[in-house]
Amino acid sequence: MQKPLSGIKVVDLSRFIAGPYCTMKLGDMGAEVIKVETPGRGDDSRALGPPFINGESAYYLSFNRNKKSITVNMREKEGLEIIHQLIAGADVIVENFRMGITEKMGLSYEDVKKIKDDIIYCSITGYGHNSPYREKPSFDVMIQGEAGLMSITGFPDGPPQRVGVAIADILGGFHAVEGILLALLVHEKTGEGQFIDVSLMDSIIAILTYQAGYYLATEEAPQRVGNRHPMITPYESFETADGYVILAVGNQRLWGNFVRALGREDLNEDRRFADMKARNQHPAELKLIIEKITRKRTTEEWVALMEKAGVPCGRIRTLDKVLTDPHIRAREMLVEKEHPVAGNIKLIGVPTKLSRTPGEVVLPPPVLGQHTGEILAQLGYSDDRIKELQEKGIV
Repeated sequence: MQKPLSGIKVVDLSRFIAGPYCTMKLGDMGAEVIKVETPGRGDDSRALGPPFINGESAYYLSFNRNKKSITVNMREKEGLEIIHQLIAGADVIVENFRMGITEKMGLSYEDVKKIKDDIIYCSITGYGHNSPYREKPSFDVMIQGEAGLMSITGFPDGPPQRVGVAIADILGGFHAVEGILLALLVHEKTGEGQFIDVSLMDSIIAILTYQAGYYLATEEAPQRVGNRHPMITPYESFETADGYVILAVGNQRLWGNFVRALGREDLNEDRRFADMKARNQHPAELKLIIEKITRKRTTEEWVALMEKAGVPCGRIRTLDKVLTDPHIRAREMLVEKEHPVAGNIKLIGVPTKLSRTPGEVVLPPPVLGQHTGEILAQLGYSDDRIKELQEKGIV
């Protein structure tokens, strides 16, 4: 079946998460992704762990399906020639080098345009090419702090917290995909390529939304409120007899359903809780009242009761429960692939479900340099020449 990005070739010069996440998603939708790695070492994430599966990093496996791996020493002239040939046949190039590195290597956007005038060139950096901080190195946790996300994550009486996944990197990857798809649309209409400048800092700032809106309206920085929502009450986790239940009472109709299910319709007569504005001014008092009740039943009892009442609710589940849930099978959010070294591995599935041209996990994450010979042969290199380049450490 034809996939949305069938026929699109991507040269992936990125490593770690942001770039690889972007190119993985392009590969899911049918793009041919050629992952360029350093001989003998590869993507730095190959070394991150444990866990390892027969020596293959589970971290690396999480971001690199649907790609082919070629090893090339880009610091050598012969290696750079291979990269130039790959670019000449490509539609998209993705890189996330530190600022200035591509210029030194002769692989900046201006350099690459001389090879392929209509190239779509996506650069993912911490701060962006025209930021006053563009020279600063950046990792996800730094960006979460610098962009303000950690200041609003965690409990008021505790330290700032990072989100439990590399959210800046992953959002950077998402925005890179968005930029590339938009640029491909423009290319289809005009035949022209362009430069895409994605900043991890911008990616976090873009999701601050109502938290940023609070500051812009009041000139006061929002503070950490734990699991509570700053503008909806009650909207957080509450202790039960055996754990926690999440309750999200997002409007006045739900509030009516909630207090009836709780057996406390009298709360409607309390001016502190009569409407959302009042409840938002007295969240601590309301939590004490609710939690005194929720502690009397188990989480499952409260979930069943609230679902029957039509009140949004949920559990706080560990990943062993999540990844074995019937939802996963129904939505095909776990797939199994045979890896040449790690054996049968499980990977997260494709979240975007297209009815006519669905994405698919076709290729397992590649072993380092797995497709080097195949790709070079497609570029016209003979077996003898490939062997010579291998012996010289070029590939």
